[in-house]
Amino acid sequence: MDSWKNNRGLFAILTLPATLWLAAFFLVPLGFVWLISFGEKQGIVDIALTWTLDNYLRALDPLYLGILFRSVWVAGIATLICLVVGFPVALAITFAPARWKPILLLLVILPFWTNLLIRTYALIAVLRTRGFINFGLEWLWEKASAVIAFLGMDPTPILGERFQAFDMLYNSGSVIFGLVYVHLPFMILPLYAALERLDKSYLEASLDLGAGQWRTLFSVTVPLTLPGILSGVIITFIPALGAFLTPDLLGGPDSQMIGNLIERQFKAANDWPFGAALSFLLMYVTFFVLALRAVGSSRQARIAAAEAG
Repeated sequence: MDSWKNNRGLFAILTLPATLWLAAFFLVPLGFVWLISFGEKQGIVDIALTWTLDNYLRALDPLYLGILFRSVWVAGIATLICLVVGFPVALAITFAPARWKPILLLLVILPFWTNLLIRTYALIAVLRTRGFINFGLEWLWEKASAVIAFLGMDPTPILGERFQAFDMLYNSGSVIFGLVYVHLPFMILPLYAALERLDKSYLEASLDLGAGQWRTLFSVTVPLTLPGILSGVIITFIPALGAFLTPDLLGGPDSQMIGNLIERQFKAANDWPFGAALSFLLMYVTFFVLALRAVGSSRQARIAAAEAG
C-alpha cells in the first residue's frame, strides 16, 4: 500500500467529513466554552466577555484546589485497583483456550450494554444498608447463631445480640468502588491487547533459564507490556477524574469530585464562566497526564533505537 503522502488528495477527501464533524461538534463548542471562561456573569443568563482571569484565580482557591486534589487521589486509587484487578484478568484471557476468549471478552464488555445510570442504581441496591450484601451477611449471621445455639453455647458474646448492618454508601469508599466497577473494562481491554501481542517465547525462555512464575511476571511480562499498562492507566484515570454521576449518587458531602463541582456551576449555580474555568483547569491536568505519557513513550523509543543501533 502506498503511503498517504503519495496520495494527499485522496487522503484529504477521505478525512474531510470526519474533520468537519470534529470541528463543528467538538472544536467549535469547546472554543465557545474557552471564551466563556474569560467572561463575567451578568444577571441570571447574560455573560459578558471581558477577558478577565478572575474565574481562573477563583478556581485556584484552596477550597476548589482541595476538591481537585481529592478528585486526583480518588481517581488514582480507583485506577490502581483497576490495574491490580485487571492485569490478572487480562492475563487469564490471554492464555485461555481460543474458544473461550470471545466469551470472556464478551463478559468484560457486557456492562457497556447497560446504561451507566442503571448500573449505578444497581450498585446502590447492592451496597445500601438494606441491600444484597447486608442481606447476605445477615443470613450468614442467623445461620452461625443457629449453629452455635445448637452446640449449646450462647451466640451473643461471639456474634453480638443482633446483626449490625454495614454502612457502605455515601462515602469515599463507595465512590472508589463505583469508579472501579465502571472503569475496569477500560483497563482490561488495553492490557489484553498488549498481552496478546506479546511474544510468548520470551516467557518460555525466562522459565527455561530458571526464573519462577513471579519473577517472569515482574521481570519480563510487565516490562514488555508497559506501553499497554500506561495506555490502560490513562484511559482509566482520565474518565475517572472527570466522573460526576458515580460520586453524585454513591458519594456523600465529603466525597464530591471536581466533576460534581463543574456540574453544579452550569446547572444549580448558573455560573457558566466559573464552570468553564474549572472545566479547562481539569482539561489542563488531563493534558499534563497525556504529556507525561508522550514523554515516556519518546524516551522508550530513544532507548529502543539506541539498543538497536
